[in-house]
Amino acid sequence: MDIPFLLRVVALAAALIPVAASAATLSLDASLDLAVQRSESAHSARAGAASASEMARAAGQLPDPMLNVGVENLPVTGSDRFSAAREPMTQKVIGFSQEWVSQEKRSARQAAAQASAIREMAQAQAAIADTRLQTALAYFDAYYAAEMLKLTIANEHHAHEELAASRARLASSTGGSQEVLALTAALGMSEDESAEIAQQQNAAQVALQRWVGTATEELLPAQSLSIPTEQDYVASHPLVVAAQRDIEVARHEAAFAATNRNPNWTWSVSYGQRVGNSDMVSVGVSIPLPVSRAERQDRETSSKLAMVEKSEAALNEASRIATAEYKALASDAQRLQERIEHYRSAVATPAQQRTAAAMAAYRSNQATLATLFEARHAELEVQRKVLALQRDLAKTQAQLAYRPLAFGAQQ
Repeated sequence: MDIPFLLRVVALAAALIPVAASAATLSLDASLDLAVQRSESAHSARAGAASASEMARAAGQLPDPMLNVGVENLPVTGSDRFSAAREPMTQKVIGFSQEWVSQEKRSARQAAAQASAIREMAQAQAAIADTRLQTALAYFDAYYAAEMLKLTIANEHHAHEELAASRARLASSTGGSQEVLALTAALGMSEDESAEIAQQQNAAQVALQRWVGTATEELLPAQSLSIPTEQDYVASHPLVVAAQRDIEVARHEAAFAATNRNPNWTWSVSYGQRVGNSDMVSVGVSIPLPVSRAERQDRETSSKLAMVEKSEAALNEASRIATAEYKALASDAQRLQERIEHYRSAVATPAQQRTAAAMAAYRSNQATLATLFEARHAELEVQRKVLALQRDLAKTQAQLAYRPLAFGAQQ
């Protein structure tokens, strides 16, 4: 896998997202793009992935050589003390030493570092996926709060009209004061309901603005979301992907630990200059002696292998969690859809028919305005219930659609 390429893809995707200080209308897709662009958690995760990628490149290099400069065999006693020109053994030395790491060991170390970089990349994708999910949930809260406010405002307008008509009937002696009082109280209730929903909408808009960074006058209806299959959901779930990456890191670290059974050699070469005598060249090799591999190197390897086993168990648990989560969300989505359909046919349609009947009875002077308002208010409550169910369904589907990693998690 080309880690720098993946990082460039993520950075380019963020750079192409448009920036807006405010918008008259905003769609769900635009909200998700804006949220990803301005998310500091996503930015932090991408920076971590870039850091790990740079470390992976450096991991395959040899250690830096050492420059050695000094004076050897300098007298410190006698008549020649601290003289570098009288004692034949005294020499000025300059040399180099280099620790040699085998290609096998460097490749194993680089593979472990690259696995860590891929894990960081998965964490960056998980941060983006979480940002998109939280933005979608906030979007649906704000959208359906606005739709509910439209209903309550329409009901408030009806209450104003009906109160005005009732007062006109009272003035013409065809109506009663009880009807006027009832409609006055109903108008107050309608205004309070509008104020309550407006308060909820404002809180929902603030929550959405926290993600998108822009105030919006109107939210557009969301298109149908693409729901993954159970297999795709589990495979791209952040917990599962993170566990898979942990396994890869642990395996490569175990492989690198196994190479430590063969120590690194260090070679050196130096040039010694003497006054009045021949100059000298020294060449040497330092070889560590692993006197107890079973107690040191082998135990380190066993420790890394145990981490592989731990990561595999974590993957199994994460898969179970993701599977149960998908089944619960899919079941909730199906039941919510069934409830909406049943509620519309069993409750919403009769409520509309009741309002129509009350309107017809009122026009034929067989019912009061209060009766008509009660029918309309009951229909309003039914419509609000439908909107609440639709909101819950949309948020459930959003969890199915946006909780998995958005792109490239399985590459």
